[in-house]
Amino acid sequence: MYPIREAKWLAPAVKRLVVEAPKVASRHLPGHFVIVRVREGGERIPLTIADSAAKAGTITLVVQVVGATTERLCALEKGDAIRDVVGPLGKPTEIENFGHVILVGGGVGTAVIYPQAGALKKTGNKVTAVIGGRSKPYVIMEEELRAVCDEVYPCTDDGSYGYSGFVTGKLKELVENKSDPVHAVLTAGPVPMMKAVAEVTRESKILTIASLNPIMVDGTGMCGGCRVNVAGEMKFACVDGPEFDAHQVDFHELTDRLTAYLEKEKITWERAKEDLQHPCKLDAAEAESRARA
Repeated sequence: MYPIREAKWLAPAVKRLVVEAPKVASRHLPGHFVIVRVREGGERIPLTIADSAAKAGTITLVVQVVGATTERLCALEKGDAIRDVVGPLGKPTEIENFGHVILVGGGVGTAVIYPQAGALKKTGNKVTAVIGGRSKPYVIMEEELRAVCDEVYPCTDDGSYGYSGFVTGKLKELVENKSDPVHAVLTAGPVPMMKAVAEVTRESKILTIASLNPIMVDGTGMCGGCRVNVAGEMKFACVDGPEFDAHQVDFHELTDRLTAYLEKEKITWERAKEDLQHPCKLDAAEAESRARA
């Protein structure tokens, strides 16, 4: 069991969890993720490690409610525990001195770029963050990024805060500013956003790395659920990634894979909502038994 030390809502349906996982925290690098299971017999899901504190033995997860498992996870509070946390998994971000690096985060993708930003800054890069949300309440981790970046540009789809429009609009402005050349772009967020980011930088051939979020089960390359097509070759995001050259990723195929189980996921989510409203007595009895032990 992995105790939750802090739990806080960052935005509507987005929660920050600080979890005690000392072995994971001691080996975490930017780009790593974990596979978590909320309860025995539950679904395994991948989550990016947004931050870690090796001395405290904790990792930070930023979770958005998008289905049954994430709803169960976000229902947990300080003092509760997660059944399983496996990691760190995946290849870490390749950190080097590129020059001027722009990090583009959409929604909870902002949690992915946060540890990258700090590491890139320490390596001597100029670091700019472009972060987006539907409206101001959905823009997260702005202050944390300001502490490690040279510039931070919040963007909102409805124009309620910062730049009015998509993150790709602001990115295009920055890329076209020839007085401050951009040498690399890292992006994380919804697949349509990452695909659009790749198109903004394609013509100018700026190195663009996308952190992909396909379906994963075990995180070790065994299940094959996270297959992605990169430059015509099949890759496993869990062991070959999750970061790939965005100009080489087949985003159309990735989208098809992500939407393959939508109907089944919807049914499971509805059942999970009923379970949360009517907790299982067996689960409660098991928790009481463990507390007595």
